[in-house]
Amino acid sequence: MHSLLVIHNGTTENDTETLSSRSPDVILRSCGYVVEVADTPEQALALISDADASILHLPITEINEWSTPLIQHKIAPMVWWCTSLTATLSVSACEDNIRVDGILSPFMHPQEIHWILHFSAKQCFERHQWLKEREQLLSRIEERKWIDMAKGILSKAKNISESEAYDLLRKQAMNERKRMVDVATSIVKVYQLLQDQT
Repeated sequence: MHSLLVIHNGTTENDTETLSSRSPDVILRSCGYVVEVADTPEQALALISDADASILHLPITEINEWSTPLIQHKIAPMVWWCTSLTATLSVSACEDNIRVDGILSPFMHPQEIHWILHFSAKQCFERHQWLKEREQLLSRIEERKWIDMAKGILSKAKNISESEAYDLLRKQAMNERKRMVDVATSIVKVYQLLQDQT
């Protein structure tokens, strides 16, 4: 990890800590990182493509508001810069589904910062992989649902067993050079259309 994007908002960019030697950009540059700074969502979206991670110097309640568009532009770790200003909210704010991969503070040593960023990157990519696998599983479940409905319709309409209906579906998909779920979906939709008309 080499290049970081530090994101401030109107509240944090005028913070005395931000203007001092304890600001995230000053500290991260002193640790050897290339740092860009964004104060608006437009700036952040323009700079995110070159960044290896986003450092969110924001109140915890604003993290999701900023993280959603950033994730849509690039999969990269998002790390919360926790200070006395950004952490003044009650613990109940932490119960929200906050999308951060790690937490940094201005009082960490360079080695701690490097390790947090390293683990944050690992966490980010594992979470992204898990979300992709979850989407694939949900898609398979949805496909299975259409295939099972089509099997039920075919076995009832043709007076055959469900295994024979499955074979019929598979054969039809091969003949039409379509995916089995597409053939099953067509069968179910036609059946529902006919049922609605009667």
